[in-house]
Amino acid sequence: MATNNFTTQEQQWLDCARTMALEAGKVLKSYFRRRDLNIEDKGSVFDIVTEADKASERIIIDHIHNTFPDHAILSEESGDDHRQATFQWVIDPLDGTVNYSAGLTTYCISIGLKVNGETRMGYVYAPSLDEEFYAIKGKGSYGPYGKLQAKSTTELQRAVISTGFPYDKATNPDNNLDRVTLVLPRIRGLRRLGSAAMDLSYVGAGWLDGYWELNLKEWDACAGELIAQEAGALVKRYRSNHGICILAACPGIAQQLLDLVE
Repeated sequence: MATNNFTTQEQQWLDCARTMALEAGKVLKSYFRRRDLNIEDKGSVFDIVTEADKASERIIIDHIHNTFPDHAILSEESGDDHRQATFQWVIDPLDGTVNYSAGLTTYCISIGLKVNGETRMGYVYAPSLDEEFYAIKGKGSYGPYGKLQAKSTTELQRAVISTGFPYDKATNPDNNLDRVTLVLPRIRGLRRLGSAAMDLSYVGAGWLDGYWELNLKEWDACAGELIAQEAGALVKRYRSNHGICILAACPGIAQQLLDLVE
């Protein structure tokens, strides 16, 4: 991991995130594609959790408690510990659980750190690909090939865009299908990766021109949002009535895409 111009504290945050993610990633890989993976519904057949999610989360939370005992934690499986603290870690121990449970390699660990409510560090690690993406507020984003830079695409028809669908897609008509029908004919390609943190990181890396999705949670968006922003992408949370609705895109097409999905 490059040190760049990070402060000692910022480097400590990143080193902690990387240590946690690599250890949790080993556990996720040990469960991956096992036939006996225990899969449970979280109130819906579309929203699931596995024993691998829980094992990954335990490793990360235990490490934070041991390293930063005064820090608060918001995590997908354990929720918010409701501690009043300057520092809050925002964790998705397995982003892309549906992919993971199906044996697909697009999944990751997402770790963000907020200081007084502002995201200051984001770290995303994809174990099956052994790829990491990270950012410090105001100091850029970095990935497998060095510093990240969002693409310079200006024509929507040349863009490859990713999206996703909310877990309540079967019961809520506000399920993104109408936006897809508007966007799809106007772009080069539409992709559905199944991991918001990786979508956002890929926009930052310049591997996707843009991404939008409805009804995310803070642990889905926190780390990847900073990674995309620090790489020069325009990132906007554009609605407030259906969870976190987020758009990230290279600046040359961001408004064109937002006009279609907002």
